[in-house]
Amino acid sequence: MKYPYNQKELDEATITEGRLGRTVKSYKYPCTPKEAYIALYKGEPVWQVSGADEVRLFAPQIIPDNIARGMVIEGSDFPPPRDHEINTDIFGIEWEYIASAFGSMVRPGKPTLSDANDWKSVIKFPDIEKWDWESAAKISAEYLNTDKFTQMWFQTGWFERLISWMDFESAAFALVDEEQQDAVKEIMFALSDLYIKIFDKCLKYFKIDGFCIHDDWGGQKSCFFSPETGEEIIVPAMKKVTDFLHSKGVFCDLHSCGQAIRQVPNMIKAGWDSWSGQPMNDTQKEYELYGDKIIIGVIPDELAEDASESVVKAAAKNYVDKFCKIGKTSTLNPQAGGLGEVFRDEVYRLSRIAYNS
Repeated sequence: MKYPYNQKELDEATITEGRLGRTVKSYKYPCTPKEAYIALYKGEPVWQVSGADEVRLFAPQIIPDNIARGMVIEGSDFPPPRDHEINTDIFGIEWEYIASAFGSMVRPGKPTLSDANDWKSVIKFPDIEKWDWESAAKISAEYLNTDKFTQMWFQTGWFERLISWMDFESAAFALVDEEQQDAVKEIMFALSDLYIKIFDKCLKYFKIDGFCIHDDWGGQKSCFFSPETGEEIIVPAMKKVTDFLHSKGVFCDLHSCGQAIRQVPNMIKAGWDSWSGQPMNDTQKEYELYGDKIIIGVIPDELAEDASESVVKAAAKNYVDKFCKIGKTSTLNPQAGGLGEVFRDEVYRLSRIAYNS
């Protein structure tokens, strides 16, 4: 459906609460943010979404990882984590919250699993049937009653989970150690089976439009493992989860930190609908190479703090001309900072015209 642009959309904009409690400019949209986000995933964008205003993040306390990782988002009064507070995840692994990092980590040096071949005797999988899903649904019902795209965060994916059990060095080694590789593959699929059970419950008890699943694959300069290793060890298990979610009519966003441009083909093979890389990635190059196969969150060129309004508007036009194309859509990467209100207003206006002409 086409929605012709009306200048009132800018003139009657308001300031509202966006993701993670941050304030954001909310335009007088021609349809609901949820409808626009779903249209984007279907290749029929209405405006250049960023997720800042269009998405309502959801991370319920019923999943222990959200408590352990210090990220409970469900509309309840669940207390925020304290510095150095320790909580356990779904496997009973202890995570320590570090306030300065706004996140948690497993203290290294005492890995739960030393050899991947021992995983069946060492790792205890949870019985999610014992979780109080009915109560969780009541807690979040009002929060999820929204016209925004409800996206559930799932904090710990496949390689991240292996790290939490083995520490980083041993987990990375296990991926390429011929004596452990078969066991690691078994672990990946066992995790997928568990995640599918959890997601199936979530779709039954919560109103969810999409999932954002975390699995970090890179550091500041390069990937943690080769694309060949990722394709062999991790991608097949991931694809099992994305296939399941797609069969349920919901969308799959990968949250993967670090330099991962070499892994984008694996993201596509694994069935991810979208990925917004961190600034160490050349997201514009990623869009040019792969934007017709996966929705890339593109970071615009930097602007000088004292850039004139005409320069800012020209930069916005250049961004829209390059990255707002039917058949090769993208999002305005939510990690793009310092762009200012003029740039965002102009991107909204010009993308509305470009997508609906």
